[in-house]
Amino acid sequence: MKKKIIFVVSLLFGLMFINAGLNKFFNYMPMPEDLPENMVKLMTAFMKISWLMPLVGFAEVFGGLLFAIPKTRALGAVVIFPVMIGIMLTNIISTPSGLPIALTLFAINLWVIYENREKYSVLIK
Repeated sequence: MKKKIIFVVSLLFGLMFINAGLNKFFNYMPMPEDLPENMVKLMTAFMKISWLMPLVGFAEVFGGLLFAIPKTRALGAVVIFPVMIGIMLTNIISTPSGLPIALTLFAINLWVIYENREKYSVLIK
């Protein structure tokens, strides 16, 4: 049962990041209209750095794909982790209203990292 829950949660998590990453390339989801002014300024600054959003988008798509596949989930969790740190910091500093979702995604990422901890032991030795 635990494996099925991890599979479903990981698949949904991976699909969310694939969607978010593809949106950075194709802009098919509109920006929320009630976005705080400081967040609009932050996003505008990110857009001026021409390579930043495609890099984040690639990491999200690649990490989401790896996360959704059981055999590569441990690697996907590591690839997504820095993106999750950025999401957490953005929500803590700029838009606290998104914090519950960010905390949930962060907890899922940490849970998958914890469940695959034996795969990372080679890196720590």
